[in-house]
Amino acid sequence: MKLADRWLAGAYQGSRWLWPLRPLGKLYQWLMQRRARQFQTGRRRAWRAPVPVIIVGNITLGGTGKSPLVAWLGNRLAAQGWSPGIVSRGYGGSAERYPLQVTPTTPVSESGDEPLMLAQQTELPVMVDPQRARAAEALVQAGCDVIISDDGLQHLALARDIELVVIDGARGLGNGYCLPAGPLRESTGRLKSVDAVIVNGVSAAELPVEAVAMRLGPCAWRRLDDGRRFPLAPLPFTVPVNSLAAIGNPQRFFATLTSLGVTGEWHPLADHQPLTEALLNQWRGRPLVMTAKDAVKCQAFAPPDSWVLDVEAVLPPDFEHWLTDKLSALT
Repeated sequence: MKLADRWLAGAYQGSRWLWPLRPLGKLYQWLMQRRARQFQTGRRRAWRAPVPVIIVGNITLGGTGKSPLVAWLGNRLAAQGWSPGIVSRGYGGSAERYPLQVTPTTPVSESGDEPLMLAQQTELPVMVDPQRARAAEALVQAGCDVIISDDGLQHLALARDIELVVIDGARGLGNGYCLPAGPLRESTGRLKSVDAVIVNGVSAAELPVEAVAMRLGPCAWRRLDDGRRFPLAPLPFTVPVNSLAAIGNPQRFFATLTSLGVTGEWHPLADHQPLTEALLNQWRGRPLVMTAKDAVKCQAFAPPDSWVLDVEAVLPPDFEHWLTDKLSALT
């Protein structure tokens, strides 16, 4: 196990070998709080868009399910008559110029995997820029009347109207300490200041605030080479399979496959890890099953018998009503 993976596992499991790092965690927490006060008092300025801005973020390291929630928000708001645009930092991509407008055909090397996936899933304007405020401004100029930021809770240079925090129900808040002693980007007290806390999956631990339940519901199998979609049952491929997942919490994906009757060998990879033809070729001989986030990185060279499990966020109707009322009060 790589050191980074060992550290992350220890941070969520409460391993004692991280205890000596707790003073550094306290220092990190103090620095984050001081930075937030600088924006609150005006010592550091945030750009405020002339349209509502929704931040979808987290206070922990590792995947929590933010991008499926962003896609859900974009699709729901578009159905209600809004013209949403999505902002992303574009982690893993490198463009010659920013902001970069991402289309379904943008090279993943320029956009990063999550922005390209969102552009394909929603067909909404997606803008990538390490300076998220600049990306948001470009979307407003393009005619968007509501901005959704994929991640960016800690990117305070972009003022926001609604903050949504997503927590992985299985892993929760880990050992409750800030980096580097634990997985927290901010203290747990931050949860009391956001507009809604959303728990992805069944919560294994009690949280300090009330939360909205969300789950990622599998909706179809998709053949990677031609995009044809198939129902979840019966399985459109033979088992056993090889399955890869280069996401923040690969085990959540593998558990979903198991619940659908898929058996085989699981290959967890680092979050956002680039995929190569040589890497995928070592798993030839069986169907290869992956996430939508991984699929955008290897569509040009994946083995013929490659499959994607498409999932979508499922949230209670009350949350959609709450969001509608919240946005209506802003306009």
